[in-house]
Amino acid sequence: MRLGVLDVGSNTIHLQVVDAHPGARPSPTTNHKVELRLTDHLDAKGAINPEGIALLMQGIEDAVEHAQNFQTEEILAFATSALREAKNGPKIIDEINSRYEIDLQMLSGDDEARLTFLAVRRWLGWSSGKLLVLDIGGGSLELATGVDENPEAVLSLPLGAARLTREFLSGDPFTNKGLNSLESRAHELLKSKMPAKLQSHDADHFVATSKTFRTLARIANHWYGDRAQYLEANALIGIISRLSSMSSEERSKLPGVSISRAGQIVSGAIVAQAVMERLSISELEICPWALREGVILKWLDWNER
Repeated sequence: MRLGVLDVGSNTIHLQVVDAHPGARPSPTTNHKVELRLTDHLDAKGAINPEGIALLMQGIEDAVEHAQNFQTEEILAFATSALREAKNGPKIIDEINSRYEIDLQMLSGDDEARLTFLAVRRWLGWSSGKLLVLDIGGGSLELATGVDENPEAVLSLPLGAARLTREFLSGDPFTNKGLNSLESRAHELLKSKMPAKLQSHDADHFVATSKTFRTLARIANHWYGDRAQYLEANALIGIISRLSSMSSEERSKLPGVSISRAGQIVSGAIVAQAVMERLSISELEICPWALREGVILKWLDWNER
């Protein structure tokens, strides 16, 4: 069966088309991605402005057309923190669903954590033991831990890379004041909001997913010759220091860092270091599967019943 997974995130509208059926590994066929930082289009009241809505609608239209061109039988569409938190998010989703005849669902932060955890569990298998999974997106940080396919504890915090860059960082290179304020915010939230089951996780395997962690691992490999599929806490200390002193243009020349992500990677690195320190993690394995794969796997499970 050919499925289209449409991810409306804080940074991008990303359609992934896969061939999938129960019991088999989803096989990617094509993808379509549009860079659209929705949080850059918020008005003073926290609503997405008309320009942002127009760009969003065009991005959805192009993604749906791409899916149709590749004969997808079903589009699994979901929205994360940017639309979830926008004052007019529900109204925009209703308009999208009516106009393009799809079923765009708004995921909660806990939903994101659970679905990402499912994807990681399926990728690594049962032999990986008790997992602790980290994911830094544009708007939020998700954590999950457990021994089964459904985690026993999850946490979602407003510590996304795009959000923190917008709220704290200015200058090029960034000012020390902004960097220190961002770091304090990350440590403060992690300390005050971390549930006991996550703090005392006793996990066997520490895993990270998605763009921010993949990019940080690539930078660590580029600078320090580390293994590209892992990210070490010690390497992050050096990465943060070097990234913070660079201009956006200089960061954009690093492997895996586009000009649109050149600012966000500093925030992502600071959050990654803070959460690894808080949870006493020395090394993370980078998993290629994340939220989109979790959505596919969950849908296949439902349709197998």
